[in-house]
Amino acid sequence: MRRKLRSPLAQRAGLDPVRIQLPDGHWSTIREHLHERLPRVSGARIDEKLRAGEFVGLDGPIGEDTPYTPGLHLWFHRDLPEEPHVPFDIPVVYRDERILVVHKPHFLATIPRGKHVRQTALVRLREKHGLPELSPAHRLDRATAGLVLFVIERAHRGAYQTLFRDRKVRKVYEAIAPADPALAAARTVRSRIVKERGTIAAFTEDGPPNSESRIELVESRDGLGRYRLEPATGRTHQLRLHMHELGVPILGDPFYPELTEKPLEDFSKPLQLLAKTLRFTDPITGAEHAFTAPCGLLAWESFAEWELTGSPGS
Repeated sequence: MRRKLRSPLAQRAGLDPVRIQLPDGHWSTIREHLHERLPRVSGARIDEKLRAGEFVGLDGPIGEDTPYTPGLHLWFHRDLPEEPHVPFDIPVVYRDERILVVHKPHFLATIPRGKHVRQTALVRLREKHGLPELSPAHRLDRATAGLVLFVIERAHRGAYQTLFRDRKVRKVYEAIAPADPALAAARTVRSRIVKERGTIAAFTEDGPPNSESRIELVESRDGLGRYRLEPATGRTHQLRLHMHELGVPILGDPFYPELTEKPLEDFSKPLQLLAKTLRFTDPITGAEHAFTAPCGLLAWESFAEWELTGSPGS
């Protein structure tokens, strides 16, 4: 079994360094290769990082004149993009020596991706709680609030991620949308969902279903409904698409039925979708876990306030 290389660089701001391995090639110095390999980083910035010793191998920092050696491993920290601060806390719902369950707010991505790096639940939780090996067992998209389970140590990661992969976690969501009395009798929706690389929204197409959700109107008032949603599968934007297909798009949804661009710093009118409960048998201890989000959706609890202020709350 190949030994896993340990990074000579510590995390920075809750983020692991990038590791690259040098391929076979014609470059005379590592600097030449980095200029070609990292086109999104200016040559001047690469040289600046080399002079500062920020590219590091197992034997120490790499200099501007270090000869090229195929197979060598290097580590470095990427420069972080500017991103607006997401001004909401991440309450801890439960913690033991293996797992951390939190209530992720709207507008906060679960993990670093694209324009969202430090302003993600993973990075903020690593920094706040001093948990460098923390990792999510599953994900919620940026627009959705609610329960997310994180694994504290790398050694336990696979056991909890497998629970979600094998659909051994019962997940219940709540959504606020136009009330449809016909949905008081629970409806099971099945469709084929496609999410193409490089596109923001998913869509449905003809073909064998790859998604399934159970949707039920729990109560209604003033034309709005509070819905209970139970996904049997986990396709991208599945619940949002299935609600749209039923003619009751979720309040605050910027993608369905119509794509609406919002600035990243606009925290008004959050998507009214909440990951409400998680239930599962602990794969290590055998204990039965049942977690519930500590608050509901603002559009139901105070619709007038949501309309006037767009306060993200939950």
